[in-house]
Amino acid sequence: MLKQRVITAIVLLVVVLACLFAPWDWPLTSLVTVALSVAAWEWARLNGFSGTPAAAIGVVFGVACAMAALNGVPEVTKPSLFWLVFCMAWLVGAVLVLRGGLAGWNALPRGLRLIAGLAVFAVAWVALLRAFELGINYLLSLMALVWMADVGAYFAGKAFGMKLFSRKLAPTVSPGKSWEGVIGGIVGVLLLASLWLWLDQSLAQDWGRSFYGVVRQQGVSMLVVVCIALVGMSVLGDLLESLVKRAAGVKDSSAILPGHGGVLDRIDGLLPVMPMGMLVLALVARAA
Repeated sequence: MLKQRVITAIVLLVVVLACLFAPWDWPLTSLVTVALSVAAWEWARLNGFSGTPAAAIGVVFGVACAMAALNGVPEVTKPSLFWLVFCMAWLVGAVLVLRGGLAGWNALPRGLRLIAGLAVFAVAWVALLRAFELGINYLLSLMALVWMADVGAYFAGKAFGMKLFSRKLAPTVSPGKSWEGVIGGIVGVLLLASLWLWLDQSLAQDWGRSFYGVVRQQGVSMLVVVCIALVGMSVLGDLLESLVKRAAGVKDSSAILPGHGGVLDRIDGLLPVMPMGMLVLALVARAA
């Protein structure tokens, strides 16, 4: 299983980097559209749709994104307000869903659950492609934040889980996650931010400024606060998907990625983090 996971992870990384550094925009646009279309199909299946209806939902979502891309990634009017409203709605919604638990989630109409998920995917699609327009460095550094949060949480949880805190993070939703893991994720992201700021000295001129470089303009303390907030959003995204999978009675969103489950299992943290990254950018621009 570990060998399979490593091979899949390497292949995915190569594909992502190839699309990022391609001399055209369409490879990354296509990759993001396909990935979120598969996630839409998985989301439909997790919420009571199966077979042809679930596949149709994924296809329609993908076609809608493709048509939007052909006409240019949608402009966001009043970006500060748009991203703020979305991020606050996502945060409040995620907290309420997690507090309601399995019973609360299952009590919601499946149509409402489906639409809410597709709306999140659509906004994440816009955020990802808007971030790409800011430069490879900005997008990659923001995506790497989620990856590092996951890696730091995994190793810290393995080494220190239940040794510093007597209570699990969310025992009824995801028993394997610990507060020690969250702290490990934060530490890992702060170390990553420090390294990336150093790399920015040589990368920024050719690849644009990184997410950390943009936030650093507002001071080191602001960078620390923003990194912690984004790790928190990533954790909430992970927990929310765990609750949905538990409600559906499945371990993974699908088996499309050998050793890694489904696409949704790999992007659950990115879904809230990408829009919040755009919110931070909009607020920094206003403060400049």
